[in-house]
Amino acid sequence: MNKPNNQPLLEPIRLGKLDLSNRIAMAPLTRMRAANPDLAPTGLHADYYAQRASAGLIVSEGIFVSPDAVGWADVPGLWSDAQVRGWGAVTEAVHRAGGRIVAQLWHTGSLGHPDFDGGKAPPSASAVNPEQQSVTPTGKKETVVPRPMDKDEIRRTVADFGRAARNAIAAGFDGVQIQGGYHYLFNQFLNIRTNLRTDEYGGSVENRARLLFDVLETVVDTVGAHRTGIKTGPVTLETGAFVSNEATLATSEYVIDRLNDYDLSHLLLMGQMADLSATPLAALAGDGMFRHFRAFYRGHIIANVGIDRTRGNRLIEAGLADMVAFGRPFIANPDLPTRFAIDAPLAEVVWPNVYGPTAEGYTDYPVLSQ
Repeated sequence: MNKPNNQPLLEPIRLGKLDLSNRIAMAPLTRMRAANPDLAPTGLHADYYAQRASAGLIVSEGIFVSPDAVGWADVPGLWSDAQVRGWGAVTEAVHRAGGRIVAQLWHTGSLGHPDFDGGKAPPSASAVNPEQQSVTPTGKKETVVPRPMDKDEIRRTVADFGRAARNAIAAGFDGVQIQGGYHYLFNQFLNIRTNLRTDEYGGSVENRARLLFDVLETVVDTVGAHRTGIKTGPVTLETGAFVSNEATLATSEYVIDRLNDYDLSHLLLMGQMADLSATPLAALAGDGMFRHFRAFYRGHIIANVGIDRTRGNRLIEAGLADMVAFGRPFIANPDLPTRFAIDAPLAEVVWPNVYGPTAEGYTDYPVLSQ
């Protein structure tokens, strides 16, 4: 059994201007508990995040930056006064418990659905169906062909991220993380299959990355680079329009290399989420993802997806990551760092209760002392 003093996961780290007690991050986890007309967090959210404040850093669930960004039912936002007040109660509870928390800023783009906007198609780079599923108020539905964003809407979206970042700091968050990965808006612009534009937001990799870096620069100007992190990378579920292609790796290499210009708080990099053996990303399987991009990125890397305690310690010890974000283990183990410290068994997630409006399956997982 590893002792606390020789587990790299349990060593302190400085991220931006934040001194963190350990290198265990709580990954962003959509839980659908904002089942109210304001899409505002409630006291239930405050209890949930405070229970997990022993993480070195909590990354909040994805938070919508505007009504146009909404593409998943019962997920909170950060554009209104009611939402800022709600998040203020959450951050106060986390800080009172000794934790640190950053807000993940989210826009789903074409993974939204007309059900969220009175029948209007969701926005994206181009009119290409991503061939995914959208979680609507009445259940999962197939995505539709989105409407291409015009330049005015792109400018408003950039401003929406800046406003949400400012609101996050007003609500007491210790920083923000831009959701720049998976199947969502920024990857819809980066992906050559879903971006067919011929203007300055399409074509070359520099153009396809323009929206992401317009948003990044706006957020950095608003809250400072030391308070800004980003989640990005090449991996997805390898489905629909997001099956990796000949440009996928080179696009992510361009983006991640360019992030070095900003002295950000961190990069959250996801490991493989699907079988990559027959794809252009085959070399990124296992630790390959973190080994590959460690050579590109000079800042702090938070590794995520499918990592257990042993592998997490090894990734940090090998210098392939500086922190590790755990998602599913934090659902059922609010005291995860304590369990890691003493090599205690981990509780299992009760999957039927992961999503829903109540405390059941959300704040009722016990800690070891219980």
